[in-house]
Amino acid sequence: MIKNIISSIKAYFGAFSLISKLKLWKYFAVPMLISIVTAISIAVSAYGLSDDIGYYISKIWVWQWGKETFTTIGNVVGGLLIIALGLILYKHIIMALSAPFMSPVSEKIEAYLTGKQEHSHRNTSFFQQLWRGLRINIRNLFMEIILTILILIISIIPVIGWITSILLFVVQAYYAGFGNMDYTLERHYKYADSVKFVRKHRGLAIGNGLVFMGFLFIPVIGVILVLPLSVTAATLKTVEALQPKQIERAN
Repeated sequence: MIKNIISSIKAYFGAFSLISKLKLWKYFAVPMLISIVTAISIAVSAYGLSDDIGYYISKIWVWQWGKETFTTIGNVVGGLLIIALGLILYKHIIMALSAPFMSPVSEKIEAYLTGKQEHSHRNTSFFQQLWRGLRINIRNLFMEIILTILILIISIIPVIGWITSILLFVVQAYYAGFGNMDYTLERHYKYADSVKFVRKHRGLAIGNGLVFMGFLFIPVIGVILVLPLSVTAATLKTVEALQPKQIERAN
């Protein structure tokens, strides 16, 4: 699995040049807009709701001395909680809504890599792709929330609690990579089979998602470039993993 994680990360290095070579930047206009609007909405929500959440957190401190300081801390913690939740929601929102725009990009990249302009893929419409994206990401959102709760419970256990931050980041990375890989998989597999494929190649999903999550910590540029580069990198590795299946079809 480590080998696949490293391989998936390396795929990012050729993503920018491939997008330029195939002249795909125009296809990312709407997804970039979705990404920017979603990021701004989360930032505004964090700013607006942090005081409200901080108010309830401050109620834990029943003493008068230090009340103002604890309230300030509560506001900061409230903002961080919103941002943490926002990061989870952000990737699923943009990947679900961008599905109809990313699937054609993935298909063009696959055609270039395989040298086949005509495929025996599953033919899906704009709304089918949107529904597929929503279904996959809603499913992944619930799975991620469940795993996050379990990991947070583990965090209270002495000694091993320190690994929870790493586990949380890996879980987020896995589901980010999952969503990026599905833009290619939706042409080859139905919903259930796509889930099985990603589980089998979880290293590719984690590697792709690690860089995806890293982009979100880069101000402005991160939310603009995260989809184009991560989807391109995911397509490169997913098509590579699908090669035995495509060879079988060709024969």
